[in-house]
Amino acid sequence: MQIRLDGRTALITGASKGLGRAMAESFVEAGAAVAIVARRQSELDKAKAGIAARFQGARIAAISADVSTAEGCAKAVADATAALGPVDILVNNAGTSQRGPFMEVDDALWQADLDLKLFAAIRLTRAVWPGMAERRWGRVINVLATAAKAPGAEAAPTAVSRAAGMSLTKILSLEGAKHGILVNALLTGLFVSEQHERRHAASGSKESFADWIAKQGASLPLGRYGDPAEFANMATFLASDAASYITGTAINMDGGRSPVV
Repeated sequence: MQIRLDGRTALITGASKGLGRAMAESFVEAGAAVAIVARRQSELDKAKAGIAARFQGARIAAISADVSTAEGCAKAVADATAALGPVDILVNNAGTSQRGPFMEVDDALWQADLDLKLFAAIRLTRAVWPGMAERRWGRVINVLATAAKAPGAEAAPTAVSRAAGMSLTKILSLEGAKHGILVNALLTGLFVSEQHERRHAASGSKESFADWIAKQGASLPLGRYGDPAEFANMATFLASDAASYITGTAINMDGGRSPVV
């Protein structure tokens, strides 16, 4: 089985770092042209340079846009299309983990979380959907979190917006099937990230980061945190023709941590 994305154009939000950048690298390696989208142009330029250095001839567009706004979503799609052509693969990955006790979450935080995680996915998907339907081929991957299935206390607003994203995934999969558009969700668990590197530095620990992160992940069923490349592997598979009979699923990528399948 070959997992290739030759001739496809992908747009990935939240792609300057972490899981987004890992997916961008994997998509480029599989042959796709990739538009990486985030707010800070300087971080995007670093990511683009790093990917280009790894993969000769890579077609990458670095697009600064705030996808929490309707204008930012429109800009992201317009710039990606102008630079690389119509979008075949959309990965809605932008988002942060905003959470706290319910009574301490005000309207402004609720709205900001829903704008970034839910409405961005709605607006971006709406923008690329007609072209996918016309070409009778498309992929939408919504990056959510396992809290969408198994929220805990003090998990608002992030668990609520992620659950809404999972519902959106199912709705879109049913509407997209007749057009050749496959829609799935990947639900994150704990992955090694720059955020953990900052926490390690702030902790004052004399352990190496590798030893520190190993201890952090020891209690997980697989005994470790995930590598972003592992997440990217699944995203690349779902974006490819190898996954042509998979749609409407919400796949846990959490090393077995979630109590819900």
